[in-house]
Amino acid sequence: MDSLLSQIGIIVGIAAIIALLGRVIKQPSIIAYLITGVLVGPLVFNLIDPTIHLQSLASIGITLLLFIIGTSLDFRILKSVGGASIIGGISTVVIVCSVIFLIAQFLNFSLVPALYIAIAFSFSSAVVVVKILSDKKEIETLHGQIALGILIVESFIAALALMIIPVISNDGFSGILSQISKFVLMIALVVFVGHFIFSKMLSFAAKNQEVLFLVSIAWALAVGAIFEILGLSTEIGALIAGMVIASSRYNLEIKSKVKGIRDFFVILFFVYFGAQLSAPITTELVKQAVIFSVFVLIGKPVIVMALTRSFGFKKRTNFMIGTSLTQVSEFSLIVILLGYSLGHISQSVFSLTILVTLVTVSLSSYAIYFSTPIYESISRFLGLFDGKKRNIGNNNKKEKYDIILLGYSRLGFNLVKAFDLAKKKYLVVDYNPLTIMNLSKRGINCVYGDVNDSEFLKGINIKSVKMIVSTIPDYSANLNIIKSINYKETTFIATSNQIHNAIELYKNGADYVIMPHYLGGDHIASMLIRDSFNKKTLKEEGKNHIKQIQERLKDNSI
Repeated sequence: MDSLLSQIGIIVGIAAIIALLGRVIKQPSIIAYLITGVLVGPLVFNLIDPTIHLQSLASIGITLLLFIIGTSLDFRILKSVGGASIIGGISTVVIVCSVIFLIAQFLNFSLVPALYIAIAFSFSSAVVVVKILSDKKEIETLHGQIALGILIVESFIAALALMIIPVISNDGFSGILSQISKFVLMIALVVFVGHFIFSKMLSFAAKNQEVLFLVSIAWALAVGAIFEILGLSTEIGALIAGMVIASSRYNLEIKSKVKGIRDFFVILFFVYFGAQLSAPITTELVKQAVIFSVFVLIGKPVIVMALTRSFGFKKRTNFMIGTSLTQVSEFSLIVILLGYSLGHISQSVFSLTILVTLVTVSLSSYAIYFSTPIYESISRFLGLFDGKKRNIGNNNKKEKYDIILLGYSRLGFNLVKAFDLAKKKYLVVDYNPLTIMNLSKRGINCVYGDVNDSEFLKGINIKSVKMIVSTIPDYSANLNIIKSINYKETTFIATSNQIHNAIELYKNGADYVIMPHYLGGDHIASMLIRDSFNKKTLKEEGKNHIKQIQERLKDNSI
């Protein structure tokens, strides 16, 4: 079928069916798209020709994909966890690349294909990591921030690789310095224009949602086009454009607006790569894919855990970081495609990369989703990866508290004010390192920690506290807290966004369950009845509310 519309119809229809099945077994959509490509490509049903139309659409897809990834990779992350991310990211790529190169040589790959495989399999997937950590509400955790920081570093290394490979191929090593200089200058220029000019355009465009969407797309494609004109990677230009927006106040709104069009082109991008799986799937190819996959799934996280342990992080944090990076990246596909188009590697290496991507992305998604129970079952064997770093915060372990507040967030702001008014001695626990650092500067007793970690809860003497208040809406986290305290003697206040979860928490011993949406409705209903639906009185309440909101804005901990 040569018609563009018919090809897209086939692709989207099959991808939708496989994606629905994937949701049942908790697989990321990327796998559904790659499998769709394999099915519609020459290896199985041969329903489409990937060289007609699809390649151009796939190119647009990867540009928009990297733009949206960039909007999740905030430069400020490097400021908060820069040492671990920068050194850890560079070291991970160098060590993993070296080991994979040796494995490739052991499997009798010649020098050039071995180098391509080593470079390609050194990067982890920002798409998978950002998606799953966002689903689990772990982006702002310490391990989430370090993992994202490592991904930022890997993205820049991948950008350099994508620039240098064609230069070596055409001009030799003499053109590398010129190419890197252009890259650095372009990054500086994009950041400068983004901060001083584009940010003002965004402020003006934000008054109209359609204009904001159009300006955002124009920014991504314009930066990508300029990079391409200068002989740099279009995709990396889009990534840098997205990273500039990541620190903007309109970041979340832009991501939500671009998401729809991005998802459509991303489907075509991954289907295109899946359709490239056309070489015979031999026993030797499968054996190679299994060996590389095992190293990426087990060897790479062990390397990452050893590196992050050297910064003193606790074994749980190290395990979560390592688990997050157990897959090969979308950059792997781009690097291999580049090598294939330059004639440096064969179709079999291309097929090998797609197989390894399918295996590692599938299995790593399970590992990340179920990282907490996996850690609980094997934590006693991870002593080697336990660093000596003191917890972030200013908690004195010997001090006894009346109340422990688990999760500062938006609810915690008012609760802390109430504790201060009541002159209660309290400790704040939060899993966002920036929140803890800001609270610590204000002299508030606080400590970084994850309530899913039973060892951490024991460490803060949670059983000896009179009252525990959890503002964390996660059901399993609240159940873990109940198991860690003597709920018959300790007052426990939990939080839930779901009615059935709230009922279960009451059954398991919670004294009260905060349900923010219902409390908000109760509050406004009581206020309207109290003030007889009077506009003037409501206006006064609104003025008081503005003062409270402004006070919250000054609180950098939220």
